[in-house]
Amino acid sequence: MSDTPTGTSPGPASRLNIGSHDLPVSPELSRFMAAEWAPSPLPDSARIPAYEVTPSRRERLSARFPGERLIIPAGELKVRSNDCDHRFRPHSAYAWLTGLTGEDQVGHVLVLEPTGPHGHEPVLYLRPRSPRAGGNEEFYRDRRYGEFWVGRRPDLAEAERLTGLRCAHLDDLGSPAGRNAATDSELAAALSELRLVKDAWEVGQLQLAVDHTAAGFEDVVRALPRALAHPRGERWIEGVFGLRARAEGNGTGYDTIAASGAHACVLHWIRNDGRLDRGDLLLLDAGVETDSLYTADITRTLPLSGRFSSVQRQVYELVLAAQDAGMAALRPGASFRDFHRAGMRVIAEGLAEWGVLKDARGDLHRRYTLCSSGHMLGLDVHDCAKARAETYLDGVLEEGQVLTVEPGLYLQPDDETLPPELRGIGVRIEDDLVITATGARLMSGALPRTVAGIEEWMGNLLAG
Repeated sequence: MSDTPTGTSPGPASRLNIGSHDLPVSPELSRFMAAEWAPSPLPDSARIPAYEVTPSRRERLSARFPGERLIIPAGELKVRSNDCDHRFRPHSAYAWLTGLTGEDQVGHVLVLEPTGPHGHEPVLYLRPRSPRAGGNEEFYRDRRYGEFWVGRRPDLAEAERLTGLRCAHLDDLGSPAGRNAATDSELAAALSELRLVKDAWEVGQLQLAVDHTAAGFEDVVRALPRALAHPRGERWIEGVFGLRARAEGNGTGYDTIAASGAHACVLHWIRNDGRLDRGDLLLLDAGVETDSLYTADITRTLPLSGRFSSVQRQVYELVLAAQDAGMAALRPGASFRDFHRAGMRVIAEGLAEWGVLKDARGDLHRRYTLCSSGHMLGLDVHDCAKARAETYLDGVLEEGQVLTVEPGLYLQPDDETLPPELRGIGVRIEDDLVITATGARLMSGALPRTVAGIEEWMGNLLAG
């Protein structure tokens, strides 16, 4: 790929990204392409979905950094191979402050300009729609930004109406000094901490993501007969869920884990290249990301035969008891780590009852469970990860926070501390909850969690 000047005004937004195999453009074609295009403005009433809620978010950030220029980039494209880029997703902080979530946000930057010792004016620097006259050929020649290649962008006036922000051309940004969220750890931490408590609009978007995800899990169960017949059934499962995610939202919020048999003992198994066996369990960890970029994160461990064996039931019910204990610990004012500790007490006691551990004291149970039992959820699947420990991991829960509870047991196939019948079984149960004034509300309750509930649910779907 080469960058070739267009002959228009200099600057990064006026350069063309042309493939080495693109044909040259004659002067006659250039003149012809610039003429006779009908106006196609966006409707004057068009507004981004988060139009009403973003101003208060920017005001809260402004109050944290009085008198300082704040720079929040959307991010840049990353090359996948040669002249093909990965699909673009704007940085979560940028999306939260602007409400802009589309792939057309490549390179855009929000700047909060200080207006005195207190207060800021937000200015959005963007690459506006290319004019189709005056010698600017970007709209039909540029593979990365041309309208004919990747779709329409708003012009500056349209962008201002859509967002309620003052908008300026990206070429006018230059290299401003200030705190940059991409490099300034204090600003990055503040942006994470401001997102810890979700507003009502965000909770609604997360519930939408959860509802679409529940539908995707139903799709997967209905598709099990075909997946079981395929040599890479895990990939079939991944594809079925991915179809729902793309049809209903922006896609998946993270790489789907479709782990059958001993693959379920690999916590982040995303190869998904295994065959399915009716005698095994399937651990499906997946989430739909809405067009607003809020994602669900749900895990169910399902018997591929439709019914749990006795040993599968034994492992599953211990994990379920741990999850129940973790959920019961959720309430405003509780330590964030309380729900994990509650679940791990149940796991350790269960392993001791099985004779796997000599007793439930200490941390030896971690050989079989490894990771934490949950995390914040929102625009990122592991949301607000840049927040300081004292406000998140070592902090207390607050009404409006959304998080997962996801204990698991991962009994490795080669672990000689385990009886043979337990080896190679992996179980995780994960649900999404919002902290309320008195406790927590289960957002993903449409999906069954108990052994009997799962077996009945699967039977009805497979018979339909």
